[in-house]
Amino acid sequence: ARELEIPVCGFYTKVSFSSHLPFSDAGLGHSAELAFAVEPSDDVAVPGQPVVLGCKVEGTPPVRITWRKNGVELAESTHSTLLANGSLLIHHFRLERGGSPSDEGDYECVAQNRFGLVVSRKARIQAATMSDFHVHPQATVGEEGGVARFQCQIHGLPKPLITWEKNRVPIDTDNERYTLLPKGVLQITGLRAEDSGVFHCVASNIASVRISHGARLTVSGSGSGAYKEPTILVGPENLTLTVHQTAVLECVATGNPRPIVSWSRLDGRPIGVEGIQVLGTGNLIISDVTVQHSGVYVCAANRPGTRVRRTAQGRLVVQAPAEFVQHPQSISRPAGTTAMFTCQAQGEPPPHVTWLKNGQVLGPGGHVRLKNNNSTLTISGIGPEDEAIYQCVAENSAGSSQASARLTVLWAEGLPGPPRNVQAVSVSSTEVRVSWSEPMVNTKEIIGYVLHIRKAADPPELEYQEAVSKSTFQHLVGDLEPSTAYSFYIKAYTPRGASSASMPTLASTLGEAPAPPPLSVRVLGSSSLQLLWEPWPRLAQHEGGFKLFYRPASKASFTGPILLPGTVSSYNLSRLDPRVVYEVKLLAYNQHGDSNATVRFVSLRGASERTALSPPCDCRKEDAANQTSTTGIVIGIHIGVTCIIFCVLFLLFGQRGRVLLCKDVENQLSPPQGPRSQRDPGILALNGVGRGERGQLGRGEKCVDAKELEQLFPPAGVVGPPGSRPTDPTAPVPCEETQLSTLPLQGFGSLDRSATEAKTPCTGPVAAPLPLDSGPDLLGEGQVTQLSEAPAAQPAHSGQ
Repeated sequence: ARELEIPVCGFYTKVSFSSHLPFSDAGLGHSAELAFAVEPSDDVAVPGQPVVLGCKVEGTPPVRITWRKNGVELAESTHSTLLANGSLLIHHFRLERGGSPSDEGDYECVAQNRFGLVVSRKARIQAATMSDFHVHPQATVGEEGGVARFQCQIHGLPKPLITWEKNRVPIDTDNERYTLLPKGVLQITGLRAEDSGVFHCVASNIASVRISHGARLTVSGSGSGAYKEPTILVGPENLTLTVHQTAVLECVATGNPRPIVSWSRLDGRPIGVEGIQVLGTGNLIISDVTVQHSGVYVCAANRPGTRVRRTAQGRLVVQAPAEFVQHPQSISRPAGTTAMFTCQAQGEPPPHVTWLKNGQVLGPGGHVRLKNNNSTLTISGIGPEDEAIYQCVAENSAGSSQASARLTVLWAEGLPGPPRNVQAVSVSSTEVRVSWSEPMVNTKEIIGYVLHIRKAADPPELEYQEAVSKSTFQHLVGDLEPSTAYSFYIKAYTPRGASSASMPTLASTLGEAPAPPPLSVRVLGSSSLQLLWEPWPRLAQHEGGFKLFYRPASKASFTGPILLPGTVSSYNLSRLDPRVVYEVKLLAYNQHGDSNATVRFVSLRGASERTALSPPCDCRKEDAANQTSTTGIVIGIHIGVTCIIFCVLFLLFGQRGRVLLCKDVENQLSPPQGPRSQRDPGILALNGVGRGERGQLGRGEKCVDAKELEQLFPPAGVVGPPGSRPTDPTAPVPCEETQLSTLPLQGFGSLDRSATEAKTPCTGPVAAPLPLDSGPDLLGEGQVTQLSEAPAAQPAHSGQ
């Protein structure tokens, strides 16, 4: 027995558990469960010779061991024997002949004890073979100092060992000019006359020995010594290997002078030095390859002392059999809870993961779920039937691997049995009544029941529960969906824990007519409407859809029904009378009846009037207008910048002119005789300041009285009282006549001294009067006169 704390109806309680199988901490180790210490491996057998497939199992005895071939258990026979350690001995390996079966195939060791059953990795056994040569060496002619190459190809299991003979004598492998590559290539560099002869390729393995046709090598006289471009005769081939094998990348180059052969990776990564060697004049050998060696290798032949080079490349792909980075762990869980196993495997290519339960393939379904590319196995609501050994099998093209773990289901002592006679009856479209009977045994300590509910089509994780008192044997489940199948089962709870689950029962809610669909209307034109609503795919599942009616509001009968499927969400009405108000009605229906209708009234009169007032747009005109508008904006910007520049220049030169002009006017208004202190005060008064105010003019910039200036300097060509508008502002002005212009009043206050008169040469018409921007209307039309050189809107000083 074992005590665990588990939640029961919202609180924790200590419960004493016992398992169907003996339970102990040591029982969680592989030694007390069942595991393989040795698994069979792939092998090549010689027909007629014995073969031994190794298998060793550790676990709690008694352990029964059997073997499977291609998934079928091997029957006892005199042809094979099960050894005491679990290995399989095949006395005489045979091929298929005369109706007798072949011993070739995939073998698995199967071990079983009271905890469960495990299956070893698959071991492929093949017969040793040797084919005929499908590539024989060819006769070659070479120059002294040049390069000769012979090649032969043959298939066999295991891979044949290739050697070479010259004139029926094995060649001297200590000769540095002779290079033998494992793939059946012989290279001879620095050819000499004594290299001439007949060469044979010899292939051998445990199955047989084969000798190829002879190929003659003829060595001619020395070459001319002329320059020859570097040339790669044979470049590297694409290779696919498994880790720990040896990669041979061939590269044979010629030229005069002899080119220098170098190797690199296309991705720029260094090749490294460990396990790397160069055979002959440029063959790259990589021993004990790993996945990191995969890539594209480039052979380059360089002319010494120059950048002249030739290249060839080949791809190396290294595969790795599946291996585990996380093994599943054995676990113990109380009945009714959830058990989870996780295993993660890596390999190249990425392995596929499969789960076995006691040696049988376990797929998703019911309360079993597989997630994360099958790396996680989850079993919910576990019971005694789930107690087993579970295996994670990872497999790819390079090999397979397996790992196992055991699930132990714990049971509390004295728990009640499962509730009986569970029944579910539909009451309405949203309610189902579930009833049950009391368990058979251990009912005194029951504190309540828990009803488990889910849609029949949903996975178990979407299940939800409702608690029921111990004295109630029925429960009304509400808030369900119409016309939907539900699954129900129930458990009884005591302070010791929960009972096992009852048998599940199914019930479907009753159907009902659908709800009124929401409807909106869009006016498309003077005679067409678009009706919009939400699609209801569930209507199509229950032989339903939509019905559409419409009519002029003044008429009694509708046009329709127009039947539409439940997946449709819009419909267009056309050829309508724009002067009429229309009534549109939409309803949904299924096999249980029609919904209430959604009604809309709509008038097309406004759309008709808008259409008449707004003719169709001319897109080409709009495009042209847009282009014209853009051009106008650009031109406007240029004009604005130009105006700003001219205004700045005008202000600068105008300010300078005003200062000079005011000085000239003052000199003309002042009497030529007498000292400054004896001048007529009346004249000073006409200038806008008295004798005592002269000092304030420079500080306060006080304005000259406008009426006095008008009387003193009437506008040219004006006849009548002061202040009247000129009759011909554009008439020419006589030479030496005072030239005036009409400016706003506030521009006058910017003068440093009061200006009254200036003589200018005759240059043309007098400027037209300008409107008064602001200020009091002092001169009839709200204008005052000022010399034409003053700027048109000079701001007043802040002292005004």
